[in-house]
Amino acid sequence: MHRKTPRRLAVNASRHYVSLKRAAGLPSRGHPQRRTMTDSPDAESHFLEQLGQRVRTMRALRGMSRKVLAKVSGISERYIAQLESGKGNVSIVLLRRVSDAMGAHLEDLLPSADPTPDWQMFRDLLRKATPAQIAQAKDLLAGGSATAPRRAPFCGIALIGLRGAGKSTLGKILAKKVGWSFVELNKEVEQQNGLSVAEIIALYGQEGFRRMEQAALQQLLARNELMVLATGGGIVSEPLTFDQILSSFYTIWLKAEPEEHMARVRRQGDLRPMADDRSAMAELRNILLSREPLYARATAVVDTAGLSVDAAAARLIDAVRPVLQNEARSFGLRSVAL
Repeated sequence: MHRKTPRRLAVNASRHYVSLKRAAGLPSRGHPQRRTMTDSPDAESHFLEQLGQRVRTMRALRGMSRKVLAKVSGISERYIAQLESGKGNVSIVLLRRVSDAMGAHLEDLLPSADPTPDWQMFRDLLRKATPAQIAQAKDLLAGGSATAPRRAPFCGIALIGLRGAGKSTLGKILAKKVGWSFVELNKEVEQQNGLSVAEIIALYGQEGFRRMEQAALQQLLARNELMVLATGGGIVSEPLTFDQILSSFYTIWLKAEPEEHMARVRRQGDLRPMADDRSAMAELRNILLSREPLYARATAVVDTAGLSVDAAAARLIDAVRPVLQNEARSFGLRSVAL
């Protein structure tokens, strides 16, 4: 018999270990297999594509061109293009810079199950709620009793839509026709803060402007007077403010073709925030595409495509006639002859 050396004993032990792993159905080399993200490159690619789409949609909701987002965030325009195309594996720190530049919540950029349209509004309400309000909401959601919801006071007509939709022009005509005051929300923001919208955004960013916009709306509602309100095109990107508009006003989306929006804006000499952007038309289409589902939450839609100012005003007046008659009966308002 040959005496077994330590080397031979080790070899035999190794062979025995391999045979046991094979019998158990385990791989003969390395560690047992574990499922990881790297085993599914398609899942990773899909995640990055969804992330890019969310960044692109959020940027469009804010009405920001890629060039503007790059300038505000300090991230190169080329890198943002890669991120939006699903080819940029961005770090969480850079993604936070992108969300901060847009005045958005970081979690809104992360792909997840599609929430209900009101989810963001509920979330923001919870963030501002007192402990007592949160306890009351929990009790209600758990099936507790609650009083019937109060109807918000009727404050008038609100016009929403992209720049160039005719909100100011048609709003003034409608206000004069019904005898109400005409208010432009952006001008109220400027008057209350002593700064132009551009200066506010430059100093305080998108998030700061949205806070001031919400405060200006609250002050308008506190007047308790009927008005025709022209809103900024991006108001739909702020859930709480937009929900207040929808609940307090008969809201009308003034709709037109992208080419008409662009032509009207050019005639006004205002290309914010797409000035000097060679892809301005593509950006405008992207903005409209991203905002359309939110604009569509309006009570009514008035399509002004191809219409003169007089024809568009007549169509708007026709759209508000039923609600004015209904509100007059419900609240004892002075009947308006249209």
